[in-house]
Amino acid sequence: MSVKTGWMRSATLAVALLAGLAPGAAVAQGGADPRGDDRYQSARDLLENGRWAQAADRFREVVAAGQSRVDAAMYWLAYAQLKQAQHADALATLRELSGSFPNSRWLTDARALELEARQSAGQPVRPESEPDEELKLLALQGLQHSDPARAVPLLRAFLEGTQPLKLKERALFVLAQSDAPEAHTLLTGIAKGDANPDLQRKAIQYLGITRRGRNAQVLSDIYAASTDVDVKRQILRAYMVSGDRVRVLAAATGEASPELRQEAVRQLGAMGAREELWQLYQKESSIDVKRQIIQALFVGGDAARLIELANGEANADLRRTAVRHLGTMGAARTGAALTALYDREQDPAIRRQVVQALYIQGNAEALVAMARKETNHEAKKDLIQKLSTMKSKVALDYLMEVLGK
Repeated sequence: MSVKTGWMRSATLAVALLAGLAPGAAVAQGGADPRGDDRYQSARDLLENGRWAQAADRFREVVAAGQSRVDAAMYWLAYAQLKQAQHADALATLRELSGSFPNSRWLTDARALELEARQSAGQPVRPESEPDEELKLLALQGLQHSDPARAVPLLRAFLEGTQPLKLKERALFVLAQSDAPEAHTLLTGIAKGDANPDLQRKAIQYLGITRRGRNAQVLSDIYAASTDVDVKRQILRAYMVSGDRVRVLAAATGEASPELRQEAVRQLGAMGAREELWQLYQKESSIDVKRQIIQALFVGGDAARLIELANGEANADLRRTAVRHLGTMGAARTGAALTALYDREQDPAIRRQVVQALYIQGNAEALVAMARKETNHEAKKDLIQKLSTMKSKVALDYLMEVLGK
């Protein structure tokens, strides 16, 4: 029996399962029987709602009709059976699928589901015997949960092999989820540099995500021993993910490299470390790092400190940077402070930056008030030019007033 299909399949079930997602995107479409299509879609709806028994019954109807989407229905029938812990029935359905439809595009997904069914039923699985690397990795994931002592050497061999980087990164994810000491030792070794730099960066990332207390010292030791700026940057990002504000602040304060100090400052901004950033700003000598601190204060939403810098920073470039960020924080928060700054500011460049900031806010009221008081011809022309492009009744009324003079 052959079934003509014209459909698109989602990413393989192996990928979906490894990511912890329930499969459900792969659907065969086409076929000549509208009632069969309706039954299939009804069964899929039941499946999506977790009604496994009802979905299985409806998929059996589609299979029995034998007109359209039969291979897809058999796959999802096996899936529904597995969800009900009917392991033997699921395996039998999958064998029937592979025998009846040797060219079906569902067979890769079916092999992955068969692995899951066998693992759930307690049957031995040999990942090393799997020819498909995706399925081998899926089998290794199951083995890692049941027999980590056996799985770790196989994962090590997988990571040292010629598999694509994407698969190796997922193998690292499997290691990172394990509480087995052997898995942690392997992951830590890769983070220390026992693999290529791409895998090292990914291992550092996973150390930051998982078992925070256990890995904090590991990451600190790697940071102290490394001379690689990129490795240190990845560790700072891992600190941020794990919420390790103390170590990020230590790097921002004591790191000799301005590049890494800037990275630490960025992470402090993402962590909302406002007071720490302000303390750093007072001590920092590098203009580039100070500029990064201003950016981090903006990311952290610290309008009060930015207003203080816009008014009192000695370096004009840094003042303009603060003003620019104030313009993107909204008129309600910073409009009054920007208007007050314009009124007392003498530096034309900073005044222009204030006008631009208020323009970005759409703050026509402030711009009109400033234009009414402005006596400098060039400055007033700049204000009117900005108002002429704003879709605001306040701006339009003022422009009509200017035209009427």
